[in-house]
Amino acid sequence: MLNFTAMTYAIGPELWLVSAGLVGVLLGALMKDAFNGISFKFGALALFGAAAIAAMFYVGGEAFNGLVRTNTFVNFAKIVAFVIGGLALVMSEGFMKRHGTARYEYALLTIFAALGMGMILSAADLMTLYMGVETLSLSSYVLAAFHRDSARSSEAGLKYFVLGALASGMLLYGASLVYGFTGTTSFEGIAGSDMSIGMMFGMVLMIVGLAFKISAAPMHVWTPDVYEGAPTPVGAFFSSAPKMASIVVFANIMFQVFGEAMDQWQLIVAIIAGLSMIIGSFGALTQTNIKRLLGYSSIANVGYALVAVAAGPQLGAGPLLIFMTIYAISSLGLFAGVLAMRRPGGMVEGINELGGLMRKRPALAIALSILVWSVSGLPPFGGFFGKLAVFQAGIEAGLIPLTIILVVASVVSLGYYLRLIKIMWFDEPTERFETIDGSVTLVVMASALIAGILFMFFIYQLGWWTDQAALGLGA
Repeated sequence: MLNFTAMTYAIGPELWLVSAGLVGVLLGALMKDAFNGISFKFGALALFGAAAIAAMFYVGGEAFNGLVRTNTFVNFAKIVAFVIGGLALVMSEGFMKRHGTARYEYALLTIFAALGMGMILSAADLMTLYMGVETLSLSSYVLAAFHRDSARSSEAGLKYFVLGALASGMLLYGASLVYGFTGTTSFEGIAGSDMSIGMMFGMVLMIVGLAFKISAAPMHVWTPDVYEGAPTPVGAFFSSAPKMASIVVFANIMFQVFGEAMDQWQLIVAIIAGLSMIIGSFGALTQTNIKRLLGYSSIANVGYALVAVAAGPQLGAGPLLIFMTIYAISSLGLFAGVLAMRRPGGMVEGINELGGLMRKRPALAIALSILVWSVSGLPPFGGFFGKLAVFQAGIEAGLIPLTIILVVASVVSLGYYLRLIKIMWFDEPTERFETIDGSVTLVVMASALIAGILFMFFIYQLGWWTDQAALGLGA
């Protein structure tokens, strides 16, 4: 007999999102085009509602005979991911209307992608994990190619689908090896099994499959192309909410499932982290398209986050949540900034087109400068404290070579971050900027205020929240 109380504590947000998604499908079938404009508000409310439910049942629970299990660690990530996903949906409507693609399917796909995020975060079994991964992935493939009349968007969706299918296959093959050598698909059962050669091969294949999902090097090749080709609101969504969820899932699996074999995977994760930081930082130096630059920046920041994963659950869980919370909010704000810059010829994507922004739109230029400065890890803004927390975790874990790479990569990244600020503040203006939606401006300003300034003053409060959330790993 189903225990509805246990189900609500364990997967309340996912039950809400399933219901909202199915209601949305029904409304779309009945109202047709009349639902297009409403769907964006409907989807945003659904995601904000899911975040509220995750906060209400923050302690988590277990349901379906152990197939799903949540704790404060994953519920913290759910709250952040759902709120950011809702904001990404709010600021998408104007862009979609201008391009003639404001259809209700976009909001529904975002809801189902959020459902996939919730499922992977709630997973306590290899089968549940794979179902969540595919729910998120299939929705993401369609979102990337949502501008079906755009060759770039179609190419982005196709690349994402082909490479994503390969990564899903590796994840599934690794999971099958782990099951074959342990005799169970339960995370708890796998954690209690002795490490064997076959199980180790399965673990490595799972790491590779999950590394693709978080766009870590060397499984990163899809990221710049998809970020550039996908509609800008889709890039904003990809770079923030699923990124937050996927990295926390990666950490949760390494800590909870393979935690006893940390000596077997720590070096692998450290190598992936080092490669991501190096490739992301140096790759961004030569970019002239701002969305591709943000794609490479995302790869580098995934590397920084993986330093915390390599540090282990005791030292790295809290810093990981600090860093990813600040980064996800900042990334959403940066993509909102790209959305906010439109010229008579179309959207601004070239870095040099940002020239004169400080003279034409000073408030936007200041907000973007705060976000860029914060993401670069320079004091005094919030991003500095996020990167400092990861750095300290690496030092305390004895990962000295990895922390050296972190510092070097951060210094290299100043080459493109400071170039953006220089162009916005000192270069001559080219063409005028068109008026944009108030929701986009609001997201940029709010992101700069929260990630850059608010967390600068309340970083200890955020640190306390994340440390308390990390205690759920031991529950």
